[in-house]
Amino acid sequence: MISDNDWNNLLATRANAPAAVSTAYAERRRRPRLLSEHGTLFLVAADHPGRGSLGVGADALAMADRRDLLGRLVEALEHPDVDGVLGTPDVIEELLLLGVLDDRIVIGSMNRGGLAGASWEIDDRFTGYDAEAIERYRLDGGKMLLRIVDEDAGTIPTLEGCARAVSELADHGIAAMIEPLPYRRDTSGRLVLDRSTAANIRAVTVASALGTTSAYTWLKLPATEEPEKVAGATTLPTVVLGGVPSADPQADLSSWGRALAQPTVRGLVVGRALLYPPDGDVRGAVDAAARVLRVANGRTAEVIA
Repeated sequence: MISDNDWNNLLATRANAPAAVSTAYAERRRRPRLLSEHGTLFLVAADHPGRGSLGVGADALAMADRRDLLGRLVEALEHPDVDGVLGTPDVIEELLLLGVLDDRIVIGSMNRGGLAGASWEIDDRFTGYDAEAIERYRLDGGKMLLRIVDEDAGTIPTLEGCARAVSELADHGIAAMIEPLPYRRDTSGRLVLDRSTAANIRAVTVASALGTTSAYTWLKLPATEEPEKVAGATTLPTVVLGGVPSADPQADLSSWGRALAQPTVRGLVVGRALLYPPDGDVRGAVDAAARVLRVANGRTAEVIA
């Protein structure tokens, strides 16, 4: 929850002191390495609003209230197992101004032009951070979404944009986190994620080859039915994405746990499933995900069913 005082100060800073944003970037205390002391990475994602994706479950505007969203993010970031956040410039800067990103990993979201539901959704132009800004603002990496639809030529400029971003980030020695997702259109023309093993393996191999070097490339992959085959298609470090939350949080946790057990997988990047759990308990949802990561990393003998 954001207090009235903090909220009013944030709004006043936005209106009266825009230079405070660059100061906050410059003064942020950075963590020396991407992975935690346990060799894992646990991030909370909040870049969905940047492409107009505001819904969670039946609530089409769940993420629309910015004060509420920021409050949930602050609560998630207070958990000791959470390493940081992935977000668009506006969200990152609001968290900076709230003073909650010291010693946290901050990944900047780069392409948000594929607006949810738009006819050009797959042509996902780079409208957020670029590599130069990520380096200048001292962020820890850049994330890009790569939705692959064979029947949609909009995939081509997105592929090209991602390849360019990977190369530019690598030139600065900065991690590039690619989220390669195979999609198809159903009979109504709606885009749906293809969770088949073959399609996801193909997406992994395409994403792994993007850019002039893969030295700094990470992959952000969905939990699939055969995670060992999908994760086994690359040597690149990967993180498991939470994706669209199901109606059964326990099933989501179990699915993440199976994916986290793979040797290339280093952690979790989860957004709506943690920020907007069915019972409203953000702290409880984050804690449950943290336990799954600890189990996969061998730091507890607990079993997640």
